[in-house]
Amino acid sequence: MPDDQVITRRVLLSGTAAVATLAATPRVFAQAATGPAPAGDRVFICNEDSNTLSVIDPATNSVLGTVNLTSFDEDPRPPFRFVTGGVMPTHVAMVRKPLYHGAIDIHGAAPSPDNRLIATTGRGTSNIYLVDTATMKVIGNQANPQAGDATNKERLTSGILIGREPHEPTFTRNGTEIWVSVRGEDRIAIVDVALALRESAGERAAAQRGSIKTINGPAQVWFSGDGTLAFVASQKTPQLDVIATNFDASGRSRPERLTTVDIKAQDPRGFTPFLKTSPDGQEVWLSHKLADAVSAWAVGASPKILDTVALGENARPNHVEFVENTRGKAVYVSYARVDDGGAGDAASSKIAIIDRTAPVGSRKVVGQFFSHGREAHGLWTNPEGTLVYIAHEQDELPNTPNAGQTVCSAFDVSDPFKPRFVAQIALGDLGLPSGKLRNKKSINLVYVRPGTRGQAG
Repeated sequence: MPDDQVITRRVLLSGTAAVATLAATPRVFAQAATGPAPAGDRVFICNEDSNTLSVIDPATNSVLGTVNLTSFDEDPRPPFRFVTGGVMPTHVAMVRKPLYHGAIDIHGAAPSPDNRLIATTGRGTSNIYLVDTATMKVIGNQANPQAGDATNKERLTSGILIGREPHEPTFTRNGTEIWVSVRGEDRIAIVDVALALRESAGERAAAQRGSIKTINGPAQVWFSGDGTLAFVASQKTPQLDVIATNFDASGRSRPERLTTVDIKAQDPRGFTPFLKTSPDGQEVWLSHKLADAVSAWAVGASPKILDTVALGENARPNHVEFVENTRGKAVYVSYARVDDGGAGDAASSKIAIIDRTAPVGSRKVVGQFFSHGREAHGLWTNPEGTLVYIAHEQDELPNTPNAGQTVCSAFDVSDPFKPRFVAQIALGDLGLPSGKLRNKKSINLVYVRPGTRGQAG
């Protein structure tokens, strides 16, 4: 059976040979079965090498703009410029230029419960930035007093200093705090959102009001549906922390570490970069990258293992996403591995499909499809659960339609078990006064509808 086929749950149950072949799907549908996305919807993509956020309009599946988190061209003198002496620097050399004060290694992102803000991490700069999702503006940027034709009009804020290697930020369910996993240490930094807005603007606001000690190398935190529990995974130890949030009347947490769960059976190498709770709040799913597996746990003060799903040798799972609508409930898992045989015989990663309605203890991969990009990482659905967008780390290869570009792909998932390819979107570049900075190496991706309750709500 070709790898670019999706095996549906009904096919598996009936034993028939019917399959959906994604390779034969046109590169762009005139209109997905879901209809056009509402005006104002946005997809934000973290580009780690270029230190930018690409913004896609789901209504047109085109790049609406690029959020600049660099400090290039804030000053007309050569040390501040993107290009020096007519030579364009490599991405690594860019952030080592004298007097550069912009972001380094933009990586993680998460929306506020009302989808009006995004918090994004600068791993190399040990900070987070806040972005207004409606205006696509970085909160706290200041007017540039040296602005002219050859300089940017704004100076980038310093954001909020967090600590060594902040990996992922997550808003609490009530929206009052951001919990940031400090992967280079053993703690979760707790940031007051109201104070973060002020500190980003340059005030002495002390937005990071404290932290809680966790297992070593915390990769991510995610909250239970009611917001009373926080789950913390690690990339350094095979353990899972459970923390009680204990919010007071003002909405501020008083965190208490409840238990640490041994997950060595699921993750013997101790490398779990991602976790997320299900939409119904009943389960938390973990991605075990070096174990080539994902696991599901019952949400509670003492989580119980429900399923461990093997993905195959060297699948190298990155993120999980819940794809749920009236036609079914599935879990999608992005693979970092790149295989031959994608659309047009191009190299591509795969996305696994797990049927979440199968009996607990027997859930498994029931299908897979090519992501239409190389090294799939972040993925996120629209609020209806009918569209999914996928970010990719590696550029497209020569002799492919978007050769040399980092791409995002979109799929119609009106039937979670029969995803249909919609578009491959080249992320293009950020136009700076001194040159074009190509958007490169996408990591996280979030879909937002500003002003409405989202996945973090």
